[in-house]
Amino acid sequence: MSERPPISPRSPRAALEPEQVPPPPKRSERARNPFIVVGNAIITFILFVMIAVGGIYIYGKQKIEAAGPLQEDKIVNIPSRAGVTDIADVLQREGVIDNNRWAFIGSVFALKARSELKPGEYQFQKNASLRDVIGTIVEGKVVQHSVTVPEGLTSEQIVARLSENDIFSGSVRELPREGTLLPETYKFPRGTPRDQVIARMQQAQKRVLAEIWDRRNPDIPIKTPEQLVTLASIVEKETGRADERSRVAAVFVNRLRQKIKLQSDPTIIYGLVGGKGTLGRPIKRSEIQQPSPYNTYVVDGLPPGPIANPGRASLEAAANPARTRDLFFVADGTGGHAFSDSYDQHSKNVAKLRAMEKQTQNDTVEPADDPAPPAAANASASDTGAPAAAAKPAPAKKPTRPAAPPPRQGAAASAPVVQQ
Repeated sequence: MSERPPISPRSPRAALEPEQVPPPPKRSERARNPFIVVGNAIITFILFVMIAVGGIYIYGKQKIEAAGPLQEDKIVNIPSRAGVTDIADVLQREGVIDNNRWAFIGSVFALKARSELKPGEYQFQKNASLRDVIGTIVEGKVVQHSVTVPEGLTSEQIVARLSENDIFSGSVRELPREGTLLPETYKFPRGTPRDQVIARMQQAQKRVLAEIWDRRNPDIPIKTPEQLVTLASIVEKETGRADERSRVAAVFVNRLRQKIKLQSDPTIIYGLVGGKGTLGRPIKRSEIQQPSPYNTYVVDGLPPGPIANPGRASLEAAANPARTRDLFFVADGTGGHAFSDSYDQHSKNVAKLRAMEKQTQNDTVEPADDPAPPAAANASASDTGAPAAAAKPAPAKKPTRPAAPPPRQGAAASAPVVQQ
């Protein structure tokens, strides 16, 4: 058993004094190095910045992806040469983004889209987020407006329609040649120059005409694509019924083969009014024999050019007409036509039409004491593309009907004629 070391006695004064605490260890020279101090500060700052950036990123991502204020789809026009701030103002005014436009501006910079924003008319979806809104403008998905050009209009009439449509800009510098425009439904963004619209219609016509010309019946007496357009324009003006086009085309093809004058009333009208398209009244008897390059009652064969802009269906019918021997057709009173291959049968068809017209007139005569209404301007097939209506003289107190003129020996005896 070891002995404990003896405890040295302390004086009372020493016992009252506090014990001496050993001094702290001195900092190493390395810890006091200024580079270490600066490095620690930098690391601390970087950590703070990373935390702040992470927070901003999370907030920004939520803000960009959050549903927008739009309650329903809306079309908004972004003007050309508009800056980011201007675009933000437009979108805020239209309710596409909320009142904090700076969120939009910040999102544009965050997505690096400042230089890619494109002007135009855009449709924004309901509750579109900032990402959706910016993406739509960057991709340039502008609204496409459908524009339908009906078959059978002249180039002058088509240009007039385009001039009245306010989605287009500019003017048509040169009237396109008759028959070079393809009637169809097109889609254009707002602000498309009208000359570009015309150019697109001309390109479409060239493409379609080339396709149809390659598939034509080689037996038809048509030598060039331009002649095909001319024949198709006559077919277009003679009937508006899809099931009759090829048969109407056959009538004119048969007449061309047999060297018979086409005698088509719409060609007379075009010779009288040109690109205006409509006559606004029945053809006068004197006008049937009036010399004109387009009057196919006078000239042989086809007129010198188209009398309208035919559609694809009429071009197809002219290129591949029905295989018939028909030489005549006349309105049948029901919206269609009666076809025949002999003049005798044609005369009977005309007589049947006259009888129907007379019955219709008798059924609609007003009482003798009523004032006579003004004479209606009857539209012919050439005016509307539909089968022509018969002339209805205004009723008098004692209605009398002049003797019906004998049927004309033209291909179609459907357009009304007044004597002069």
